[in-house]
Amino acid sequence: MNFFYEGQVLWSQIDSNQHMRHSAYADFAAQARITMLESLGLKLSTLYEYKIGPLLFREELIYLREIGTNEYIKVSCEIIKSRPDGSRWSIRHDLYRSDGVKAATVIAEGAWIDMEKRKLAVLPIELSRMFMMAPRSSDYVQEGNPV
Repeated sequence: MNFFYEGQVLWSQIDSNQHMRHSAYADFAAQARITMLESLGLKLSTLYEYKIGPLLFREELIYLREIGTNEYIKVSCEIIKSRPDGSRWSIRHDLYRSDGVKAATVIAEGAWIDMEKRKLAVLPIELSRMFMMAPRSSDYVQEGNPV
């Protein structure tokens, strides 16, 4: 398992039902995703130099178990689907409680955006190679042709 975020759930991330609020799951998944990119050498500052950033089309959250205040969680990331050049991708994030129980799965589907043109972009080849080194799931699917 490739964990890219480990940390404590803060009181500010708890809802009125005394469990982690829905948007905190997406926040933890996003942090794990950015940490994964940086571990591959795709630092946000490098992407910004190229005027490229990650863009989400869709995010799906599947709740499995409650997560409470002060709980320590771990978040894994793996690519489950991508185009050969990484121009489109889907990443699965699994959130685990400190007792090892999987509490949720977040699936993010996205691409890259040229931040100046405000249009979809393809990573430069050297960055694409880095991205394609991300952990892949056992059910990974390579899709279609590049943009």
